[in-house]
Amino acid sequence: MTEVAKIETTLKDWETDQEVRWCPGCGDYAILKAVQRTLPQLGSDPKNTVFISGIGCSSRFPYYMETYGFHTIHGRAPAFATGVKLANPDLDVWLVTGDGDGLSIGGNHMMHVLRRNVNMQIMLFNNEIYGLTKGQYSPTSREHTRTPTSPLGSVDHPANPCAFALGSGARFIGRGFDVSKNLPDVLKAAHAHKGAAFIEIFQNCIVYNKDVFDDFAAPKGAEDRQLWLEHGQPMLFGNAKKGEVKGLKLVPETFSFEVVEVVDGDWEAAGVCVHDAKNRMLAHMLIELEFGPFPMPLGVIYDDPAETYESAVVAERAKAVEGKDNNLAKLLAKGQTWTVSGTAQDPI
Repeated sequence: MTEVAKIETTLKDWETDQEVRWCPGCGDYAILKAVQRTLPQLGSDPKNTVFISGIGCSSRFPYYMETYGFHTIHGRAPAFATGVKLANPDLDVWLVTGDGDGLSIGGNHMMHVLRRNVNMQIMLFNNEIYGLTKGQYSPTSREHTRTPTSPLGSVDHPANPCAFALGSGARFIGRGFDVSKNLPDVLKAAHAHKGAAFIEIFQNCIVYNKDVFDDFAAPKGAEDRQLWLEHGQPMLFGNAKKGEVKGLKLVPETFSFEVVEVVDGDWEAAGVCVHDAKNRMLAHMLIELEFGPFPMPLGVIYDDPAETYESAVVAERAKAVEGKDNNLAKLLAKGQTWTVSGTAQDPI
């Protein structure tokens, strides 16, 4: 696989002539602009970029990106994206899905693209509802959520997308929300990661689940409810201007976190934990952190690269044909039958 040369583009180079058709106020608009602003900063080439989606509100995304795109079928976008990456490993592949498309009908496909570590960016828009089909509860809807399919309140325990990704073997897990100014930084980190990069993006559905994320995403007081993680930096949150800084301290006896006050900026004296994005166990603890007693972990939670699926497949193919005559016409001219010899342990 060759290194793709960076080019200079602007936001306009990534916009299409298609009318953007989401509900007014939908968080998808903000995510779209974040992506269109980020790609020029990455030096990406529209002619070498592909956006692939399944079914749902989020899956209209390829229509609005001036790139190659594929609006596929419900839940199957990871399978299509894997095929695209294997056919041309040099392409920059972005997969766009939602909590229903990616974790319900498409949960099995999502698991396999993550465990195989196919080199692509996976953006899962989580609005905790089925928006396109008019507001039914989804795999991530909170307990007691009232919808047309759960009029008395959902009794399901919601899925945690990042926990699902980690359990499926993902080597990169990030998290952000639609209108966050930090979302582009998470997208850049995902793009820099070689392998399957999973980004959960909390997205406000203005019609069927309005403001469900305001408990941590609303601007007022957000610093007390958001923990933006950065590798090698202490896990701090709170209002630094007012001197009201807090941090997460690891309690070895219970292998859990506790919130501690940071006095005069001395986080080391307070025992605040330093984020290690390569530590899988730490990532698991952060992903499962209960919001309310603790802030919402955002940013790059886990980033530990490994060999990508397509690079292994390419190497295997090269080894399989090494020293062999790959002339198809010559093979076909031999006749109507072929003799296959060898075993699984000792192939031809």
